[in-house]
Amino acid sequence: MTRRPAVSVVIPTRARGPLVSRAVRSAFAQTVHDIEVVVVVDGPDDGATREALADQADPRLRIVELESRRGAPGARNAGVQQAKAEWVALLDDDDEWHRDKLATQLSLARAATYASPIVSSRLTVRTPRAEFVLPRRVPEPGEPVSEYLTVRRGLFHGEGFVQTSTLMAPTALLLKVPFTEGLRRLQELDWTLRALDVDGTGLVMAEEPLVIWYADENRPRISFDAPWREQLDWLRRSRRLFTPRAYAAITMSVISSMAAPSHSPRAFGTLLREATRHGRPGALDYLTFAQIWLVPEKLRRKVRDRVLGRRAARQRARAAAGHDGGHA
Repeated sequence: MTRRPAVSVVIPTRARGPLVSRAVRSAFAQTVHDIEVVVVVDGPDDGATREALADQADPRLRIVELESRRGAPGARNAGVQQAKAEWVALLDDDDEWHRDKLATQLSLARAATYASPIVSSRLTVRTPRAEFVLPRRVPEPGEPVSEYLTVRRGLFHGEGFVQTSTLMAPTALLLKVPFTEGLRRLQELDWTLRALDVDGTGLVMAEEPLVIWYADENRPRISFDAPWREQLDWLRRSRRLFTPRAYAAITMSVISSMAAPSHSPRAFGTLLREATRHGRPGALDYLTFAQIWLVPEKLRRKVRDRVLGRRAARQRARAAAGHDGGHA
């Protein structure tokens, strides 16, 4: 490329050729053409990624191979360091963008009142059983972001939500606040709250879903790993980034969901004490905590997908009816 691109797309991957090929195609299909795509291979993979992308002969594509594995956070950081654009948009190798994703986010960034806006969006979740949109709402004016991202208003997560593939931010901000390497879970939450701690930053959320998140349950995902003790250590180190309300909510929901499969009374007591000693739980937090420990995870997922899938189907039906009525 002879001129500076508008957006650098950073995609971490390793030995997942069919998936990363789909992600790269969705980046090149954007209505914003002035981009570069930086695919970061997280350690040696015997050329599998290069081979998978060999048919995508686009001068905007760069492949960066790391000498050793650093995990997704480290691969993202390496990609940001290679970025040439003013903005970086992150894309996980197993996700896909809608064609107007970058155009919509660039428009929101230009209209933002923050010096360094972090631009996110809603996304469409596709599971083996259902399809629905998260988050179910955007932040309310003046709402603390830590509470928006953690406090539930119903029994299912996703009231507020941020996911890596939705994020676009200034390259300078991502260089100043890199992803935490070695953190296996909640990488987006950790980065977003630390970045928002920098003066002049703010979160801007697109109302429409701009990303497809394939929540396949028949292949390994970082989000299925449950290192609850190390995540609790991270939460304790990060306590200043959360309001007491948010601290209780994340302890009794997200961290508890990691610990519950252990069926450990000690873990149950540890997390309950942590939430009540350093946070301010509400009635729904206690109810969430109880159902996480009493209801098996697979059953919770099935119920969640059924409820949210039916809700999404009703919303689509109402929207279709309204559209047809408008053309009657």
